[in-house]
Amino acid sequence: MEQFFSIAIDGPSGAGKSTVAKAAAKALNFVYLDTGAIYRTVAWHITLMGIGPKDTDHVPMLLDDCNIRIDFQEDGQHMILNGMDITGEIRTPEIAACASQVSAQPAVREFLLDLQRDLAKSHNIIMDGRDIGTVVLPDASLKIYLTATPEARAKRRYDEYIAKGQKTTFEEVLKDQEKRDYDDSHRAIAPLKQAGDAVVVDTTDMGLQESIDYCVALMRERLGL
Repeated sequence: MEQFFSIAIDGPSGAGKSTVAKAAAKALNFVYLDTGAIYRTVAWHITLMGIGPKDTDHVPMLLDDCNIRIDFQEDGQHMILNGMDITGEIRTPEIAACASQVSAQPAVREFLLDLQRDLAKSHNIIMDGRDIGTVVLPDASLKIYLTATPEARAKRRYDEYIAKGQKTTFEEVLKDQEKRDYDDSHRAIAPLKQAGDAVVVDTTDMGLQESIDYCVALMRERLGL
């Protein structure tokens, strides 16, 4: 039986998890799983059925009719819902907002847990999030907790906003960052938590490429790649 490697990358908002995970997957020829897209797919399904994301009575019922398949193609991850490719349809602000809310439902997280774990059994895979190493893949081959100080993460986000022409102040971004950190670590469902056996990578004093190179080297060393 073929042995597959799984890498879990957790950490607070703005630490660069997705960027590092995508780049590392490309460097190692692993699959990168965009877990957010899976929740967006559920959000698209319930929206199509006219059900709100906070409806705890009807959302679990709709999951029985939600057949999700993931195709990893050359141009990225494609989401197939009940035989239809909806990859493009789920990339809207409305679906993103709905996904954020529906992901708080325990029934939804439980429904998607097996799907994510099954993918890890059949692919060399990298997943990022807030509870990958603690809940989704507790037996991951390697767990990384990617972090940086709130100030460093806020500065990166602030620079992104300014580059896009958005008006804000560093103080406002930092305040929002600190609130997100508190909310993420104190929420009842899937709170942000460092796995006990995770390798902590602090990118406070690292540039983006330096962070990627460091993590890829760590993965190669720990997994013998």
